[in-house]
Amino acid sequence: MTKNVMDTLRERGFIKQTVYEDDLYELLGKESVSFYVGFDPTADSLHVGHFLVLMAMSHMQKAGHKPVVLLGGGTGMVGDPSGRTDMRSMMTKETIEHNVNCFKKQMSRFFSFEGENAAIMVNNADWLLKLNYVDFLREVGSNFSVNKMLTAECYKSRMEKGLTFLEFNYMLMQAYDFYVLFKDYGCKLECGGDDQWSNILAGADLIRRKEGKDAFAMTFSLLLTSEGKKMGKTMKGALWLDKEKTSPYDFFQYFRNVDDNDVENCMKFLTFLPLDEISELCTCYEVVDGIKKFDGRINKAKERLAFEVTKIVHGEEDARLAMEQARGAFGGGGTMPEATIPAGVDKVIDVLVTLKLAPSKGEAKRLIDGGGIRVDDDKITDINAVIPSEKLASGFVIHKGKKAHIKVSVK
Repeated sequence: MTKNVMDTLRERGFIKQTVYEDDLYELLGKESVSFYVGFDPTADSLHVGHFLVLMAMSHMQKAGHKPVVLLGGGTGMVGDPSGRTDMRSMMTKETIEHNVNCFKKQMSRFFSFEGENAAIMVNNADWLLKLNYVDFLREVGSNFSVNKMLTAECYKSRMEKGLTFLEFNYMLMQAYDFYVLFKDYGCKLECGGDDQWSNILAGADLIRRKEGKDAFAMTFSLLLTSEGKKMGKTMKGALWLDKEKTSPYDFFQYFRNVDDNDVENCMKFLTFLPLDEISELCTCYEVVDGIKKFDGRINKAKERLAFEVTKIVHGEEDARLAMEQARGAFGGGGTMPEATIPAGVDKVIDVLVTLKLAPSKGEAKRLIDGGGIRVDDDKITDINAVIPSEKLASGFVIHKGKKAHIKVSVK
């Protein structure tokens, strides 16, 4: 075993709440502990909010502990009411299966599945979809107080609009997940975002009640701005980890443009940079009337942050390309030029001419043949290439070499 992982997580600001903290600290310091985090497949990609939890799991694996990734193929058919004021739409089994497969591919970039503490993946559909309802009520439901459940934050927010019995079962199902993983996989700890505290606590309590053995809960901080708002929202929607949904360039630019006050926390949460290096990069301010006033050196820290997070999610090659593109576009200290094109202009060669990136269609073709044109992160190799309709609708960036970059929208 290496340094106690709770020390590492505390130093970087991950830990929000725990139960039986001293006992958990002792356990994590003396043996390899199997722990799990659940992910409901409500989309076909993970987003930057999941990334923080994946980083915490990575720190734990590096410290010698064994991650169990629980894919919520079963709970995803009910929907978690946590943090919501409306009911999640029901998903089909086919949609859930597709999303689970997408998660598996993405997560394979974050965890090692080899070695003594190799990460494993399980799907709670394997046991939840086979449950006998009466047996479940007798075995699990008898251990829960409805009065206590209604005090949980995950249910309070839903009470005004109406909490369905379907959603009310979610806490019992998640608690049962922990119980099954405790018995079948030796999981002693459940982790997750702090908005999951009530559900995670319920699982640890169920194990202690039914088995009379120790089980633990630990939640991580949510990725919030200094103003308390969730990070990861963009003009195009969520900041996805799938490059087809959020390009490496857009991913890089998001973190290159975070608020000065958020850089240090993002570095602690989303990179593996040593804390002393983070402190050196981010200590570039003076306090005036109680407010931090950052100097120009914070831009170097922002670029380093953007590079490191993009490298973790998309690989070093994509991270370096995104950084080169950003330097080309913003190297002068200004903002990226923006331009509009008329509706109906969708061929790349016509876009180049319209934006005056090429004086003629012939020159535009030569630029494409020479490999000098990209749309977002896609190199254009076909002189007859057409901008996809979804990019025309949402906007895109066209790159000519390393120095000309224009953000394009349609009139």
